[in-house]
Amino acid sequence: MKREELEKLHHPDAISKRLDAGFSKSYLADAVLGAIDGTITTFAVVAGAMGAGFSSLVVIILGFANLFADGFSMAVSNYQATRSELDRLSKARKHEAMHIDLVPDGEREEIRQIFSRKGFDGEVLEKIVETITSDRNLWIDTMVTEELGMPLDPPQPVPAAFATFAAFFVAGLIPLIPYLLIQETGTRVFLVSAIMTAMTFLAIGLAKARILQLSLWRSGLETLFVGGAAATLAFIVGLVLRQWLGVEL
Repeated sequence: MKREELEKLHHPDAISKRLDAGFSKSYLADAVLGAIDGTITTFAVVAGAMGAGFSSLVVIILGFANLFADGFSMAVSNYQATRSELDRLSKARKHEAMHIDLVPDGEREEIRQIFSRKGFDGEVLEKIVETITSDRNLWIDTMVTEELGMPLDPPQPVPAAFATFAAFFVAGLIPLIPYLLIQETGTRVFLVSAIMTAMTFLAIGLAKARILQLSLWRSGLETLFVGGAAATLAFIVGLVLRQWLGVEL
């Protein structure tokens, strides 16, 4: 970003407007996790089925079963994890409120030591302590964030779960598209699926890097490598089990 743009963003009016708007919750992590897992698990089904010698129909059935079942499972798990964080935050606030009621002097000393470690001392430190402890909600918020290290406004469970499932389903559908469109079985359709999946892994990594301002190719290749390793493992397992069990399809 150019210096002129940074100066505009740091104009007093721009700063005031940005602070008034507050923080917007990001569900990028949920979407990225869902997209990567959806692509990996669905293509792992495809690769494992290919290694085992299953037909395209079986691949499609197993693939869609994975899309809905595993996608729903991930969404529910993410919902419960996010819900737990909200419950943990609520419990922490009640816990700190009780401490303020029972041992206010001790809680003031905690505020004093927290900001002393940030470099404040003397009259300035005492003014900070007085300002914070004169507002009960601010006092509780400060203890929650500074002492416990918890965010005051974590992501909401329903949007987090939806972002996970939607990304899982959309990205996970890509490895199955060749099997839906190409009316044949064997190596050719599998190779098309593998290429499309590799492009998806790369695209997810590049998108993540672009949003988070990371190294584009490092992020893209890293995601591609992880996904490729999982798919290769699934293919080998399917092939080994087929040979070990002596299955002929």
